[in-house]
Amino acid sequence: MVQVRMKSAEELLRARGIEKGGKVQKYIDSTVVRLCDKYCPFLNGVLKRALGTVYGSGYVRYSVPYAANQYYNNKGGGREGIAKGGLRGRFWFERMKAVHREEILESAARLAGARARRR
Repeated sequence: MVQVRMKSAEELLRARGIEKGGKVQKYIDSTVVRLCDKYCPFLNGVLKRALGTVYGSGYVRYSVPYAANQYYNNKGGGREGIAKGGLRGRFWFERMKAVHREEILESAARLAGARARRR
């Protein structure tokens, strides 16, 4: 007779830090906010701080009243805006993700103890 004992799914996830609100999700959230910084429109710095974000929740929130308008309608005309050759402007998350997606995923996988992916 063979008996197999396994840890629960929750214990296995917690051991890797990938449970809900765990260290990997906190890392991803904070990295997204940090990397979005140079893409986010900047007038006085309030918008780019992502004040509504709870690290570990899996959601990055820009909670100022004008955030949605800036995300969808900003023309990027400021000093560092996309209209002048800079990075700041609308759809900042999507543009950041296009550049940094693999970097974020690989770092999160390493933090969880996964092996490097083969390319």
